[in-house]
Amino acid sequence: MTPATPSSAAPLEVTKEDSATSAKPGNPKGTESRSPGRLAWTRFKRDRTGVISAITVILFFVVGIAAPLIAKVYGKDPYTTYGMNIPGLFNEFNYPLKPNGGISSDFWFGIEPQLGRDVFTFLLYGIRNSLLIATAAALMTTLLGVVIGITAGYLGGKTDYFVGRVIDILLAFPQTLFFIAFWPVVMAIFVKPTDGTPVWLTVTSLILVMTAFGWASIARLLRGEVLALREREFVEAAKVTGASPARIIFKELLPNLWTPILIQATLLLPTYVTAEAGLAFLGVGLTDPTPDWGVMIQNGAKVYQDDITFMLFPGVAMVIFVVAFNLLGDSVRDALDPKTKR
Repeated sequence: MTPATPSSAAPLEVTKEDSATSAKPGNPKGTESRSPGRLAWTRFKRDRTGVISAITVILFFVVGIAAPLIAKVYGKDPYTTYGMNIPGLFNEFNYPLKPNGGISSDFWFGIEPQLGRDVFTFLLYGIRNSLLIATAAALMTTLLGVVIGITAGYLGGKTDYFVGRVIDILLAFPQTLFFIAFWPVVMAIFVKPTDGTPVWLTVTSLILVMTAFGWASIARLLRGEVLALREREFVEAAKVTGASPARIIFKELLPNLWTPILIQATLLLPTYVTAEAGLAFLGVGLTDPTPDWGVMIQNGAKVYQDDITFMLFPGVAMVIFVVAFNLLGDSVRDALDPKTKR
């Protein structure tokens, strides 16, 4: 009996998944199926937790964007004092007569004590304002951190040393104490003591302050990544061919940094949501009567011993959003970098 030759050996078994991802020369579909983005999307779709979290997050953003339309269909607004204008809604202590905060077919989430504003529309607009501030701050923070981190890592030398020291100072700085202590000083510069603070100025100041103190962490991460990437062969080859620093950054370095950038951005937004709500709760930032998650929790904390309903709806809504976005960030990280999956 003669030994089996390579030609007579059993053929290698090819699975359906391998055949689907194997690219033939000149086959765009096969090449597309092997792209990192498509593979990450496939892994993400298989993550049930990530898909549910993404749907939840999208639902919150849709509700926030469509808040005026929903309020118009609902027939209420967050500023009218229905409890004071409509007889029979309040008792002699200006608390809702009906149980559970006055929940009824007319007021789905009840009415607010003392003033009698509709809780449902106030929550809708609070979600809208909180997500607006947090999203704008997260985008600006990510952009600033990417620019500073890549620049410091690529240039190195004194620039890298200076940026590194600034990052160390910012990361060691007590941000919340700074906001509380210096917020009245900052507002006094732009607004007279006898005038009220415009909402647009408060929103702009919140976004700028959170951006100024939030870029350090993502800049440090990208700086370390760039320090490792700039010594790789493909970067050295680009330098030899005479490529400009801008071309090296945008064509060689940045495509290899999208994974940490996206992961940091998805984890940054829920952090800013809770930070903004916390500042509003402490009286720094948006204040009543402007709808906001923190303002609602602050008002609910005043009456929670009598009725916890007014604190329940904004608290539960914020917890659901933050948990969903954190789970979404974990799923995005696992999809883009499977080696980090636990």
